[in-house]
Amino acid sequence: MDGLDRFLSFVSTLFGWIYFLAWSLSFYPQCFLNWRRQSTSGTTVDFPFINVLGFATYFASNVAFYYSPVVRAQYAARHNGLESTAKFNDITFALHGAILSVILTSQYLWASAWGFPPSTGNRPSHFILGVCAGCVTGVFLTYLLVAASPGSDPTTDWVELDMVYALGYVKLIVTLIKYTPQVIFNYRNKSTEGWSILGILLDLSGGILSVGQQGIDSYLQRDWSGITGNPVKFALGNVSMMYDAIFITQHYVLYRGASLRKDGEADRLLDDEERRRD
Repeated sequence: MDGLDRFLSFVSTLFGWIYFLAWSLSFYPQCFLNWRRQSTSGTTVDFPFINVLGFATYFASNVAFYYSPVVRAQYAARHNGLESTAKFNDITFALHGAILSVILTSQYLWASAWGFPPSTGNRPSHFILGVCAGCVTGVFLTYLLVAASPGSDPTTDWVELDMVYALGYVKLIVTLIKYTPQVIFNYRNKSTEGWSILGILLDLSGGILSVGQQGIDSYLQRDWSGITGNPVKFALGNVSMMYDAIFITQHYVLYRGASLRKDGEADRLLDDEERRRD
């Protein structure tokens, strides 16, 4: 390894830990903002609720990529002998994210325990519940395919690596849709009051560094399958940055200084009949 490669390796590690810190810190502003306001008004439970599933599966997939010799060997067989770009900081980030998502979700589902008033946004929508059910079903079906596979050749058969990919794709699906309800909520209320912009700015910083780290790692391997072989990590950074751009535009341009409408809590998240349940 020459001097440039050693320097880039150091930068990759630095980027990894900084994005871990930025993304990890991004969970706290919303928790503290809800606590300071003693209310979850202006936000919806859908985001943290589905985040619990997303980070739990992301944690499991990264643990497998990082620690399992079977999964690592199957990955190498399928990707020209290369190693997965999963890092230890990916594991710690996912675990931390899952824990903080549970805490944030509790502010909605168990609002009374936090001393918050009841809110119509405190129950997940049918849309989010349906996505969760679909993800769990998809992982289970993948497990059945792996269990029923007659062979163990990673290049042609269903193997444990495919189960790990299925878990990772759950996180990808969650990332693709988890911000959408809040974007719609802000649009309907013409305000971002109650939604922490600091968390979004930290999320944007983490996304930039995460994509940068994966690009450096792929360059060091002289093979871009470091990205194609771990599309979830690559997509996480890019999709998050897209949503961050939308939230920043809403907060600083479209609804700058606007207050939450008094009837904002009456607006249900996705205009579905599931706003009331028996």
